[in-house]
Amino acid sequence: QVQLVESGGGLVQAGGSLRLSCAASGRRRDIYAMGWFRQAPGKDREFVTATTWSGDRLLYADSAKGRFTISRDNAKNTVYLQMLSLKPEDTAVYYCAAGRAATMYAANYDYWGQGTQVTVSS
Repeated sequence: QVQLVESGGGLVQAGGSLRLSCAASGRRRDIYAMGWFRQAPGKDREFVTATTWSGDRLLYADSAKGRFTISRDNAKNTVYLQMLSLKPEDTAVYYCAAGRAATMYAANYDYWGQGTQVTVSS
């Protein structure tokens, strides 16, 4: 089993920034990739970004390119999502996920965090 705990969400004005963290614990060797997804009210969960623990594969959704950066600290088993130039449409619950491959498909991720709310005011 792997446990994921997100933190860092909150309320920010448009144009502001936030950094989310996701700490993994448990059977760390069972996972090879970490991803971030988000779900806005009334919408489906959507892919944001993903990385392998080795860093040899990085993926970004078009909506995240140029504004969001995923990074990792292998020693701390933690991944981060740095979000800049936030827009009201970025408002969502952000979920951290761990799985077997860095893909944009939620089905490839076996473990999920509880989610952290990000609200961007206009």
